[in-house]
Amino acid sequence: MKANLIATAVSLAVALNGCSAGTPATDSPGPVDTTSSGKVAVWVTNGQQSKLLKNENPVTIGKVGAVAPSAHLIGIDFSTKLQEMDGFGAALTGSSAYLINRKLNVSQREALLKDLFDPQTGIGISYLRVTMGASDFSLEDFTYNDLPAGQTDPGLKQFSISKDQADLLPVLKSVVVLQPAIKIMATPWSAPAWMKTNGKLAGGSLKPEWYETYSNYFVKYLDAYRKEGIAIDAISVQNEPLHEAAYPSMGMDSVAQCNFIKNHLGPLFRTKAIGTKILLYDHNWDRPGYPLSILGDPKANQYVAGSAFHAYGGNVSAMSQVHDRFPDKGLYFTEISGGRWATNFADNLKWNMSNIFIGTANNWSKNALLWNLALDENDGPKNKGCDNCRGVVTIASNGSVTKNVEYYAIAHMSKFVRPGAFHVQSDRLGASTGLEHVAFLNTDGSKVLVILNQSADNRKFTVSFGENQFSYTIDPNAVATLVWK
Repeated sequence: MKANLIATAVSLAVALNGCSAGTPATDSPGPVDTTSSGKVAVWVTNGQQSKLLKNENPVTIGKVGAVAPSAHLIGIDFSTKLQEMDGFGAALTGSSAYLINRKLNVSQREALLKDLFDPQTGIGISYLRVTMGASDFSLEDFTYNDLPAGQTDPGLKQFSISKDQADLLPVLKSVVVLQPAIKIMATPWSAPAWMKTNGKLAGGSLKPEWYETYSNYFVKYLDAYRKEGIAIDAISVQNEPLHEAAYPSMGMDSVAQCNFIKNHLGPLFRTKAIGTKILLYDHNWDRPGYPLSILGDPKANQYVAGSAFHAYGGNVSAMSQVHDRFPDKGLYFTEISGGRWATNFADNLKWNMSNIFIGTANNWSKNALLWNLALDENDGPKNKGCDNCRGVVTIASNGSVTKNVEYYAIAHMSKFVRPGAFHVQSDRLGASTGLEHVAFLNTDGSKVLVILNQSADNRKFTVSFGENQFSYTIDPNAVATLVWK
């Protein structure tokens, strides 16, 4: 998480202090079928919090022309498929794993994990980000190959994931039981200090003479996790490579990252037939030139699956800039945090839905991830980074769990838009309507519309698809997810 402050606005002007075994054998289960013939299931969260993921009365589907549509008409073309979705979720940081594993008793832990990951009775989180070693939300600084000053280990003989076996891996294994096909992305905050220019975990950069060894470090990590039964779907090369901080961090400009990928990490993954995706950048929307420069290198391009972004600077439209130049490469949204700098539920709900969940999907992202899955009532445990970040849920010292606004924002996507769904073409409404939306087609044929009402008034709209249509009136300052077959 970065220490700089940025200002964003979409009905909200807030300063954001950045935070920065085998392949699963079964498909991700679908959500409970809440639809019935000719009906649309409706789930609503409003800014007043009188409705929190509330399942309301279904809406009837009729034929186009049978009833006059409202002034706000949304046409959806379910035959025009855009990007395939990988999932929605947050980061299971070291701090989050510690709280879930140590601060909850068995029944509390089982209840929380089921609520978060079970798509039938919970919200079905389908994508997690984990840290390779320590971040600013860990119990201590560490990598998987820490040595006394002056020592090196070119063969990585002292490589060990033992620190992850305390909390992170036990929680991940429990999650996989609930969600066997969950996608997991891993990101390093720093290489081992002995590989770096400053000999420290905080700041500095990777010495070129250690590029090959550091590539093998990634391979060892993937192998070690596979032996624990955890498959890593994607790795990003470096968290926030343009930000060096007092916590584990590492600078890596685009030239260095390009060199590392095209001459070391990419060829090694190919030689060893490693299917884990390589993602580049993993930093803010304000520097799209960074991923574009690497994707523009033909040799590096062949090894890269896509680019990852954070939202502590810039605009979500940067993701479309990258897509327009390299439409064959995936786009991923991987981090933003809520915090005490913005406590208004309605404003936070609207900002997250507009920018992160609806916004990133409409700008070609295959996923959307928030930062810490869980923090305590003191916004920790912390490791020299953000001192006022908010988790998706808050776990108190007595084991009670509070669902924060981020929980509901994720839920409106993760419970209903399942992995393998396609974002589909839909008509955009003018800004004056206060309505923003995105539509999806799930693999089971169910259709999903997620719509946000930014305005302070009720808004009636009509959805038209093929020969059918329906109308619905959404609450002010609210998000609704509509599902039908």
